[in-house]
Amino acid sequence: MSPRRRPPDQTIVIFGASGDLTSRKLVPALYALHRDGLMPQEWKVVGYARTPRTDDEFRSDMRSAVEQLPEFEDASWRTFAPRLNYVTGTFAERKAMAHLERELNERDAPPRRLFYCGTPPSAFEQIVRRIGEEQLQHGASIVVEKPFGSDLASARRLNTLVHKVFSEDQVFRIDHYLGKETVQNILVFRFSNGMFEPIWNRRYVKSVEVTVAEADGVGHRGSFYEEAGALRDIVQNHILQMITILGMEPPISFDPEALRDEKAKVLAAVRPVDPAYVVRGQYDAGRVGRSTVTGYRQEQGVSARSQVETYVAMKLWVDTWRWAEVPFYVRTGKRLPRRVTEVTMSFHDAPHILFRQGRPSTNYLTIRIQPDEGIRLSFDAKSPGPDMRITPVDMEFSYSRWFDVEPPEAYERLLRDAMLGDHTLFPRADEVERSWEVLGPALEAPPRLRRYAAGSWGPDAADALIEPGRWRLDGR
Repeated sequence: MSPRRRPPDQTIVIFGASGDLTSRKLVPALYALHRDGLMPQEWKVVGYARTPRTDDEFRSDMRSAVEQLPEFEDASWRTFAPRLNYVTGTFAERKAMAHLERELNERDAPPRRLFYCGTPPSAFEQIVRRIGEEQLQHGASIVVEKPFGSDLASARRLNTLVHKVFSEDQVFRIDHYLGKETVQNILVFRFSNGMFEPIWNRRYVKSVEVTVAEADGVGHRGSFYEEAGALRDIVQNHILQMITILGMEPPISFDPEALRDEKAKVLAAVRPVDPAYVVRGQYDAGRVGRSTVTGYRQEQGVSARSQVETYVAMKLWVDTWRWAEVPFYVRTGKRLPRRVTEVTMSFHDAPHILFRQGRPSTNYLTIRIQPDEGIRLSFDAKSPGPDMRITPVDMEFSYSRWFDVEPPEAYERLLRDAMLGDHTLFPRADEVERSWEVLGPALEAPPRLRRYAAGSWGPDAADALIEPGRWRLDGR
């Protein structure tokens, strides 16, 4: 993982710069890096999109987005804004980018380039073809957003196309969950603490739960979600990548390829999903917090007869010596009661029944990815008093309270690593293809959608997947 140093001079070209991702994530992350002195000595950003716009209009729009940051500084913005540029263009037609090289030269942009595909996935192939037509790939790198493909066949086809233009070491497949501090801290927590490393296996761990819950609906991304759904949008990338970090063997070093080799071994050991252990759902109207919200089929850009899942729960197995027969329960959904991403490891009961008396185990390790990032260890303790009464208690670590700082945005870390050429936190081609292979049976099975009310924890059928019949997070 990259030490604190400046990347080499370069130009960041953002395709789809008029879209939500650029204003909500990319430019604020670049501004934060600039403010903290972590951008190259010489750099420019060139936004590229179909919407006609001048440099000044682009800068004004981006200021409106960056001003929302709590750490916004007007002085930093004044040195940041002149480096933002905009080029109007398309990428669907042949030779559509013929003017881009000329525009870059006229703007005196550094010759080293980082191309960022901030577009819908359907445009990735077109962008790669246009870059190849103009031979813009030399000395450049490309960042591709998830999902990378829509199934195994399309991911292989996309990898083949990308490798005709770029070598694998020029390609960065971004999964922003890998840039989150808490996800990275799993590696430190596992491999740096002698009290936990010996018990990170099937002898002590009874089950693993991963929940990625969102209170929001699809919003204005309805047309995208109709192409993706929860399986493609979250499970194939975020959740399976977290499982690789939870399940991997210690790498011989933190060299990017050593780490990615171990992650690939975990994916190779994940059994392809059995559709019998998959529950798919779609939200109806309901209440989230104090707000009444519409159902998925009433959202903008969504078919009134949509069969796309907004919720999925499944049971997985990782067939390695370390994890044999330990169930991994995963779920994700929109319009759930709150936004939270959490991993919970449940430990086997102690063999002596002196204090059990029929009570279920309360030994859990919980890693909160977002929000309120931290780690919680739950165990039994004696309650004060003359009687032997056992009470579950928690020991908790909070990032914000301990370090007195909020963890940085994931895109800050990942953009800087891409500029540095560090692949540690970016999935490799074989990881992506194996992820699609694991999900293949679920994607191919006829969808059986179960309805759930917005504001609930999803379909009741998901409880039947898990033992003892309830998920730790919602406590039903």
